[in-house]
Amino acid sequence: MKNPISTEQEEKYLEQLGARLRHFRKLRGYTNYEYFAYEVQMSRTQYGKYEKGANIQFTTLLNLLNALDVSVTEFFTEGFD
Repeated sequence: MKNPISTEQEEKYLEQLGARLRHFRKLRGYTNYEYFAYEVQMSRTQYGKYEKGANIQFTTLLNLLNALDVSVTEFFTEGFD
């Protein structure tokens, strides 16, 4: 079995995930993350943390992608290395 990813790599992926959330939020016309969080009935503070790279549960990510009308495949096709 390979070694688990490093903390640095994990942080990098989470930052990239946050950048993708921000990208699709803006693409859908939500220029303000707080308004989007309100629309999806999520704490503004918590959603802001996700866009900045906080760890997120997969089911929460799926719910956000659903609200943004973005498939999992589309979400992960760019922005990650």
